[in-house]
Amino acid sequence: MPQISTKGQAMPESPIRKLVPFAEAAKKKGTHVYHLNIGQPDIKTPQVALDAIKNNTLEVLAYSPSEGTASYRSKIAENFNQKGIAVKPEEIIVTTGGSEALLFTMGSICDPGDEVIIPEPFYANYNGFATASGVTVVPVVSKIEDNFALPPIAEFEKLITSKTRAILICNPGNPTGYLYSAEEIAELAAMVKKYDLFLIADEVYREFTYDGRSHVSILERKDLDDHAIVVDSVSKRYSMCGARIGYMISRNKEVMTTALKFAQARLSPPTFAQIAGEAALETPQSYFDEVITEYVERRDLLIKELSEIDGVRVAVPQGAFYCIAELPVEDADDFAKWLLEDFNIDGETIMVAPAAGFYSTPGIGSNQVRIAYVLKKEDLSKAVNILKEGLKKYNG
Repeated sequence: MPQISTKGQAMPESPIRKLVPFAEAAKKKGTHVYHLNIGQPDIKTPQVALDAIKNNTLEVLAYSPSEGTASYRSKIAENFNQKGIAVKPEEIIVTTGGSEALLFTMGSICDPGDEVIIPEPFYANYNGFATASGVTVVPVVSKIEDNFALPPIAEFEKLITSKTRAILICNPGNPTGYLYSAEEIAELAAMVKKYDLFLIADEVYREFTYDGRSHVSILERKDLDDHAIVVDSVSKRYSMCGARIGYMISRNKEVMTTALKFAQARLSPPTFAQIAGEAALETPQSYFDEVITEYVERRDLLIKELSEIDGVRVAVPQGAFYCIAELPVEDADDFAKWLLEDFNIDGETIMVAPAAGFYSTPGIGSNQVRIAYVLKKEDLSKAVNILKEGLKKYNG
């Protein structure tokens, strides 16, 4: 039989999606599943974006430029400039989701065997993107007892080798909800300049910050012009996950010239979705104000109710819409399957994402789960009660 590639065998399963067959089987039995496992917002997509697709007069659905349409890139740049962050259209490449922006970034700055240091836990697909690019992820552990704050810079420095090409952060963090402070960004900036590395920031969740805190973009620092690469997406910001539109931004001309070659190889990002993405930039601030108010209320309810379950420890998110909860179980993977296969309350159960897949270090996170609070408050409360009663029975 022909052989599968070593790279293909090494590609990790998604901890977010690998339990889908168990959820589908539960649904076939008539069980209602509350999905806490995936960051698919239930917030409505801005009407202005949907109307742009419905009302367009295109007669030919043609290729767009490989870097994205000029009008969309100009609008993105204008949006950043309005926030006081100087960005030019030529410093932007539109991609098929933030995922492709990360692939272009790794392809542009890393050779096979090169290393990228990432604070863990991190977005699970970073492992997949790295494997696909022949890049080695080098994790630096952040801890639940520290609320997943930036590890000490000395811990990063211990890991830097001749193969290190970049530090990658997600800010605010998926799966932790941690929001890096200006001081932490300054520490990272000093380090990447000292060792002549790139600093990649996944800023997909930058609108979602809580408790009076503000997001600090690495693009705000002019001293990082040669080092900073931002990955962004419309998926979470406008509840447009299915549009598959993202972009990468860098003031480093060599990086963008190189990334454009990858963009040309895949021809162009989707035309209709760019139309929707461009229109979404007209979304009023009131939309975000309402969304953030809703997420804060959900977060507060979730953290309160999780904290009241015996043996559960939870980190308090400061942004995004995820949290990591440590459970009184040895194997969260087994527990998550059990919830779907063998447990329900009045015909209802929950699906969570086992957190081990968000770590690169073997053995860490095996008793943790990621919970996405993308359900209305009433359903979140029911879901936490199912978790509570499920833990009692599982451990009993």
